[in-house]
Amino acid sequence: MASGITGIVLPKEYAYPAAAVVSTFYLMVWQTFRVGRARKHAGVEYPQVYAEKADAAARKEAHVFNCTQRAHQNTLEVAPIIIGSTLLAGLSYPVAAAALCGTWALSRVLYTIGYSTGDPKKRNLAGAAVFGSLSMIGLIGTSTAAVVSLIRAL
Repeated sequence: MASGITGIVLPKEYAYPAAAVVSTFYLMVWQTFRVGRARKHAGVEYPQVYAEKADAAARKEAHVFNCTQRAHQNTLEVAPIIIGSTLLAGLSYPVAAAALCGTWALSRVLYTIGYSTGDPKKRNLAGAAVFGSLSMIGLIGTSTAAVVSLIRAL
């Protein structure tokens, strides 16, 4: 089995998707602080992830905590897809990858603010959920195209 070491040459614009990925770190830290504040206001003790259903129905603070926690949890669920696809897409499409990741991160700020009101319907504040989903689809598409290019170059 012949094996050779090859390298990937990063485009100089790769700094853009790298910066966009770093913005997601700040997003998730900001969300963590919001969850902590909502947890304290609701009096939900660790290690409980969410307020009990009856408590959330009886007290607005508990319901707001659940909504804030859900916004953060949903972000964590898709973060590996966003980060991985941004880094892969950035190999061939650095500006597009950065723009899509940046749009996703900004949409998650609006999503979190809306959801954290305690009204789950407000999670699509200013189209946040739609822009976030479209950005993710764009990242999956561009990362797929980048990987196909790498495979074809073998």
